[in-house]
Amino acid sequence: MGPGTDMAAMPGMAMPDPLSAGAISSAFLMWALMMVAMMLPSALPMILLHAKLSQGRPHATAVFSLAYLLVWTAVALVAALAQQALVATGWIGAEDLLLGDARIGGALLIAASLYQLTPVKRLCLERCRSPLSFLMTGWRPGPAGALRLGLRHGVYCVGCCWMLMALLFVGGVMNLAWVALLALVVMAEKLLPGGRWAANVVATVAFAAGGAMLLVSMSA
Repeated sequence: MGPGTDMAAMPGMAMPDPLSAGAISSAFLMWALMMVAMMLPSALPMILLHAKLSQGRPHATAVFSLAYLLVWTAVALVAALAQQALVATGWIGAEDLLLGDARIGGALLIAASLYQLTPVKRLCLERCRSPLSFLMTGWRPGPAGALRLGLRHGVYCVGCCWMLMALLFVGGVMNLAWVALLALVVMAEKLLPGGRWAANVVATVAFAAGGAMLLVSMSA
C-alpha cells in the first residue's frame, strides 16, 4: 500500500480522481510550463546562434524554437501521466508530489548518477554544448529544415536531461527550490566551460546522496 492511501482513507474526505481528464490536463499544463521555464534558458545560445545564421529570417528561428519546445511538451505529457499514475497508486503525495519511499528515491538518485556517466549522456551533452557544430552539420534551408533541426536538438536535450527531470520526484515537484537547483544543474552542464566535469560532479553527489538515503531507510 502506497504512502498516499492514508489520506484517501480519512472519513469525510473525497479525494479527486487523479486519473480524470481534468486532473491529467492540469498536471500536463503544470509540467509543460515547468519544462519551458527549466529548459529554455539553457537553449538560448543555440536559438540565438540559429537566428544569426538564418540571416534575417526570424520565422525560421521561430519554427526551430517551437520544434524544440514541442519535444519538451511531449516529455511534459509523459511526466504528467506518470505523476498522476503515481498519485493514484499512492507512491507520491498528491500535495507535494514527493516520493514517500526513501528507498525508491535513493535508487532513483543512484540510477541518475550512473546515467550521467553513460556514452548516451556524453554524446547528447556534447551536441548541446556545441551549438555551432550542431547547427552547421544539420543545417537545412527553409521552415522544414528548421523544424527538423529543432526536433533533433530537442531529442538530444531530452537524452541529456531526462534523468535529471525524473529527480523532480525525489525532492518534490512542488518544491520550487529543488526545481531551481535542477535547472541550474542543467545550465551548468550545458553552458559552463567545465560543464563536462560538472556532469561528473553531479553523478558523484547523486550517487552519494542516493546511497545515504538507502542506508538510512534500511537502518530505520
